[in-house]
Amino acid sequence: MKVGKNKVVTLTYTLRFDNSDGDVIQEVNEERPFVHLFGNGSLLPKFEQNLDGLEPEAEFAFDLTPEDGYGEFTDEAIIELELSIFEKDGKVDDELVKVGNMITMQDQEGRPIDGRVLEIKDDKVIMDFNHPLAGKDLHFSGKVIDVRDASEEEKTHGHVHGPGGHQH
Repeated sequence: MKVGKNKVVTLTYTLRFDNSDGDVIQEVNEERPFVHLFGNGSLLPKFEQNLDGLEPEAEFAFDLTPEDGYGEFTDEAIIELELSIFEKDGKVDDELVKVGNMITMQDQEGRPIDGRVLEIKDDKVIMDFNHPLAGKDLHFSGKVIDVRDASEEEKTHGHVHGPGGHQH
C-alpha cells in the first residue's frame, strides 16, 4: 500500500536546519513514530508531496525552502501588546509573561496562535508571532514504517484514532 490521501502513515524522521549536515531540530524514532492521517491538509503541502506514493520501508530525504516550510520571517509578526491583557485578578503571572516564554494567544478569528515574549518594558510586552522555523531552510530524512487505510471514523474526524476508536 502506498502513501496517499486518506491513508494513515507511520514514519520516522530527522529534521535538520539547512541540509543533511545541519543541526538536528527534531528526531522521531520507531519507539515513538509519527502517525498521521495523510492528505487532510494539516501538514506542510510540500512535506506531503515528497511522501506521496512511497511504500513501507521506503527511505526519503528532501529539503524545504522557507516558502515551502513555515514562511519567511516577517517584522510585521512582532507586535507590542499592553501588559494589562495578561492580568488575572489584577496581577500579571511573572512565570507566564517572561522573556523567552511561548504564550498561546488568539488571532482576530479566535484561532490559537503561539508567540514568544521578546521583551517586557514598562506596561508593554513585545511578542514575536513568527513560527520558530520561519525563514529557515529545512532538511527532512527518514523512513516510512507503515501505511494503512484510514477508518471511516478517522476520515470523518480528520485525525488518527488508536485501537478501539476515539472518544471526543
